[in-house]
Amino acid sequence: MPCATDIVGVHCHAVSVPPPELPPDDVLTGLLLAGDESAFAQVVDAWSPGMVRLARVYVSTEDSAAEVVQEAWLAVVRGIGTFAGRSSLRTWVYRIVANLARRRGGREARTVPASSLRGVGDGGGPTVDPARFAAPGHPLAGHWERPPTPWPTPEQALLAAEVRSEVTAALAGLPARQRVVITLRDVHGYDAAEVCSILEISAANQRVLLHRARATVRLRLERYFDHAAVRTGEEVP
Repeated sequence: MPCATDIVGVHCHAVSVPPPELPPDDVLTGLLLAGDESAFAQVVDAWSPGMVRLARVYVSTEDSAAEVVQEAWLAVVRGIGTFAGRSSLRTWVYRIVANLARRRGGREARTVPASSLRGVGDGGGPTVDPARFAAPGHPLAGHWERPPTPWPTPEQALLAAEVRSEVTAALAGLPARQRVVITLRDVHGYDAAEVCSILEISAANQRVLLHRARATVRLRLERYFDHAAVRTGEEVP
């Protein structure tokens, strides 16, 4: 999984364990169709953690997310014969998870008072304060007038548990559609076309949701680093 600051474009270098090597889609599909238990166990081990994280975007608890994933694997077993190969097998499986989790999340939401759901839309305001850009008529109109505060080096950020906590909290506070898009793109590493396929949304919608999600996370981290600089006595530009 990418480190915390990878989510908003600041790259870091972390040692990661490579995922299990799976057969190509055509071979894997054939094995699943044949009821190969070893192949099924391998793919379940490889993909289930990511499926749980995806389901958790929509549902209220970890237990609920785990139940969604169990239901999804049953749907995969029953429906593997319908897989047509128009997307990758993993994308097809993730789409099943997203659809099941979305429906369960909708059922859960109907048990929550409407007043508690205020402010969960995708937001219509600017993603960055317009005052931070040069005004019309300025020689550099539209460019940063007050650029983002420089952040610590990737190595420093990687070691800061507080930064990871801030990112987690920022993601949790996003509207559901923004959260699922940024989770798929920046946590799971899917490309834009795969995300559009999994969520069945347009490319333009995907771009808007991802942009707003990243901007919100960046703003929260920027505020965190500003406050951290004040606490340590460092000068904030």
